[in-house]
Amino acid sequence: MADLIARRRALLGPNVPTFYDDPVHVVRGEGVWLWDAEGRRYLDCYNNVAHVGHCNPRVVRAICDQAATLNTHTRYLHEGILDYVERLTATFDDPLTTAILTCTGSEANDIALRMAEGVTGKRGIIATDATYHGNTALVSHLSRSNVPEVGFGLGQYLRHVEAPDSYRIPDPDGQRFAAQVEAAIADLERSGIGFAALILCPLFLNEGFPTQAEGWLRPAAEAVRRAGGLLICDEVQSGFGRSGSHFWAHQRQGVVPDVVTLGKPMGNGHPVAGLVTTPGIMARFRSAFRYFNTFGGNPVSCAAAMAVLDEVQERDLQANAARIGRLAAVRLSELQQKYPVIGDVRQSGMVFGAEFVLDRDTKAPASAYADRVVNRLRQRGVLLSRLGRHKNTLKIRPPMPFGEEHLDLLVTTLDAVLAETPVSE
Repeated sequence: MADLIARRRALLGPNVPTFYDDPVHVVRGEGVWLWDAEGRRYLDCYNNVAHVGHCNPRVVRAICDQAATLNTHTRYLHEGILDYVERLTATFDDPLTTAILTCTGSEANDIALRMAEGVTGKRGIIATDATYHGNTALVSHLSRSNVPEVGFGLGQYLRHVEAPDSYRIPDPDGQRFAAQVEAAIADLERSGIGFAALILCPLFLNEGFPTQAEGWLRPAAEAVRRAGGLLICDEVQSGFGRSGSHFWAHQRQGVVPDVVTLGKPMGNGHPVAGLVTTPGIMARFRSAFRYFNTFGGNPVSCAAAMAVLDEVQERDLQANAARIGRLAAVRLSELQQKYPVIGDVRQSGMVFGAEFVLDRDTKAPASAYADRVVNRLRQRGVLLSRLGRHKNTLKIRPPMPFGEEHLDLLVTTLDAVLAETPVSE
């Protein structure tokens, strides 16, 4: 392990992140399981990349068959990308009927922001103050925790609004959040930059996936439309049935975005991503910008993406996400009754977690405690992470085939770790 870390530093450079104090050297995956180099098995409660399970046989077969037949770029005609976009856009509401395929979610979000500029003629972008949308030169500035020390002066075009927090900041109908968006729009207009778009994850997953009523986002969406801007929903984490109630999380919010960006789970680990938008916005983008992506939408990527759609729909994994999510909320709430350090439990389909606090009355975040719990779970063979503005909420976002037996192992292990981990340590 020490040799691997040293080689990594020498060959990839310093500060390349790894999970956990004691990194895991994974060599194999299957379904919801990962194995390390010593043969130890880990329950994967984190990876939405392997959306339909690690090394899913249908996806592996589709990749291999297409790679053995043809792989090239989209300046040649090929049915694969057309068949996939037809299937993909059929899961959206009108008028979201056109798509661009890329290799990463970062690229997709970068294109979405350029679309907003092309349509509005303005450059002002609004995001939350605890979000993450990728790592291109422009998109990286959207994250307050990922702002580069040097850049191209792009920060002047951005405004951040307070991320929703259902545990600490009452906003049952989304009006408070909408008012902040309106204030940011007014500031961008006064500055002369102008307002182009609001970009957000409709589950606010990196922000800690706060509990929200259906339609919570509608007031903010209406404020965006009144101002002539675009609503961009980043569904890299929340899409493809993960929310349980709907195939796309924005549908649960009762809004139809102007642009929806997609990424990680789209190809189950194969690097395919993209965005879906309206014909009008697409036409404006295509006339305003010359865009081509050598690898985006290649036949192998489309075959992998199509296989993922087949798995999600034929195995009804959206319904599984809804069912397991409800069970998880019950099981975590039982732990909350047992351990005062759990201040809040929340869940949106196959995304669930517990927020740790030092005191339930003050709601002071127990960030260091959450880090210890995550690392001790890793030592016991359960992989997950933490997130939120205070990094004190467990991020449990497993592959979609995650079942009751896996949930039972997760909760039993978490119970044991909480019992042996004092808050004051």
